[in-house]
Amino acid sequence: MTNQQTLRKKLLDLDNGNYKAYRDIQGSYEFPDFTLIIDYVQGDPFAAPSKLRVQVPYTVTGFPQELYENPIREMALRDFLTRKFDRLAYEVSGRRGTGKSGMIAITKMGQEVLERTSAYLIKLAPPATKPEPGTNPALQRAKPIKVTNQKGVEVRLVVGLPAGGRRILGRQAAEMLCDDIPYIVHRSLKYEQLDAEACRRHVETVEDADWLRKQLPEKNLVAFVANGAILPRRSGVDHRPLSSEEVVPFKSPPSLEVELKCPNQGKISGMGIPQGVTLIVGGGYHGKSTLLKAIELGVYNHVPGDGREFVVTDPGAIKIRAEDGRSVAGVDISPFINQLPQGRSTEEFTTDNASGSTSQAANIVEALEAGLRKSNSEEGNSEEGTTTKTTSPVLLVDEDTAATNFMIRDRRMQELIAKEQEPITPFIDKVRHLYAEHQVSTILVMGGSGDYFEVADKVIAMENFVAQEVTEKAKEIAEQYTTGRTAEGGEKFGDIRGRIPQPASLDHSRGRRDVRLKVRDVDEVVFGSEDVDLSAVEQLVSKDQVRAIGAAMVYAKKQYMDGNRTLLEIIDAVMADIESKSLDVLVPFPQGDLAFFRRFELAAAINRLRTLTVK
Repeated sequence: MTNQQTLRKKLLDLDNGNYKAYRDIQGSYEFPDFTLIIDYVQGDPFAAPSKLRVQVPYTVTGFPQELYENPIREMALRDFLTRKFDRLAYEVSGRRGTGKSGMIAITKMGQEVLERTSAYLIKLAPPATKPEPGTNPALQRAKPIKVTNQKGVEVRLVVGLPAGGRRILGRQAAEMLCDDIPYIVHRSLKYEQLDAEACRRHVETVEDADWLRKQLPEKNLVAFVANGAILPRRSGVDHRPLSSEEVVPFKSPPSLEVELKCPNQGKISGMGIPQGVTLIVGGGYHGKSTLLKAIELGVYNHVPGDGREFVVTDPGAIKIRAEDGRSVAGVDISPFINQLPQGRSTEEFTTDNASGSTSQAANIVEALEAGLRKSNSEEGNSEEGTTTKTTSPVLLVDEDTAATNFMIRDRRMQELIAKEQEPITPFIDKVRHLYAEHQVSTILVMGGSGDYFEVADKVIAMENFVAQEVTEKAKEIAEQYTTGRTAEGGEKFGDIRGRIPQPASLDHSRGRRDVRLKVRDVDEVVFGSEDVDLSAVEQLVSKDQVRAIGAAMVYAKKQYMDGNRTLLEIIDAVMADIESKSLDVLVPFPQGDLAFFRRFELAAAINRLRTLTVK
């Protein structure tokens, strides 16, 4: 009897049994073309679904080596296979009882191509041994396994094992695991069954975008928008490209046009946005925010046909906005705000309910804290508390989501309200200091104040979705119509000081032994007893990223938060572990619903914990 037949018999024998008896099927089963590994079995039909893996040898998959010959191609191929497998699983699976019964899935995929745990190209190996009796398999790390020399594709999926009430539906389960999954594997993980041209195009598109992004520093650019790009989206909840005949493909102004090279498309021309301070101006509904949104998501690669495949941005680009009501823990916002009522400190600013201006100031300083640090070669020569460049964030700001009093204080307001009565130093008086001292560039959408003309290096005007460079004209206007405003805030930006999170302020268990994490959507994670609001962290695009961030917060607390390490040191350590060991280091057993996040989003989640305390 084959393992496939053994599994089928087990499931039929369990028919109508208590649902918890499904745990008897945990283990590894050899099918004719692949291995099915059942890592975790749900204890209830309404609980989180069971976690499975399929491993298919290269001799069966038949993928040409050119599709995975370097890391970026391999990631793109894994993304393509995940999408194909998940799409077929959705078509095949259906309701087979109560709760999550009948579900076969991996994860919800968007327009972005992310590093995920959903599929891997691996050395095949036997599964981890079963957990010891009486232990919770969800909390037990897999034991070391002996790796074979045979390589293959591993796909991780979730399955809702069928139930009638809380009784096992064994026949339906046998159909799912022994018939449906082999069909999905055959149709999605064998090269001969795939659209070879679509697969190749997917891999090459991602590789080209990655090449473009890597060329930005040597060209002194922070972003590149290819000619012909389609920037508008269908709606706020549908991120596919707008397909109307009225859509205007992007075209670079001649003065900003650059040509970059990539391995598959060859030369690609488009608009290069240089380092420094860049304004995007124009009338309402002419494409300013649409352009900034494309730049904001240019930190990710995109699928072919997205329209923004070749819109690429510096990986350190961070969207900054006002965030009324957020909590702030011990952040030095004194570069922007020097005093508060009742003598409250702005060097260690703490609040449960930040205003628009204080929240935007905190968001900027936290982004700098996560991205700027002292280099080893210069530590001995630097004054205490100062920083030198290793990673320079790029700030992305849209006036529509910014605090007006934080962005600008014009001449008339300066005359009416004396500086000694106004604690806020507006962003306009700090933006150049940021670039001069820390090499932090800014791209700013501004439609309401021409005062920024004087501090901008480049000015791009959008008119009916057509970009024009108007820097010279803007400078002429600034000279002709002087504002007469007085620069505020001194000659320096100010220090970026590190903070040390206190371990006791991060409680992921809600007073119990078990870790309590739950992802409700891309904008919220439940961490212990706290709902962490991430709605203003606009560059998160997948629930899988949020799930991974929650796991990383738990991992950081257990591994590195000792009351002595700064937040930057903790984030550095976590990101280094992920880079060397993959996202799997964050979880106790293999699962396919995690996606890569940046250091900035991890810092943002920790900073938004209302229980967070620092020193």
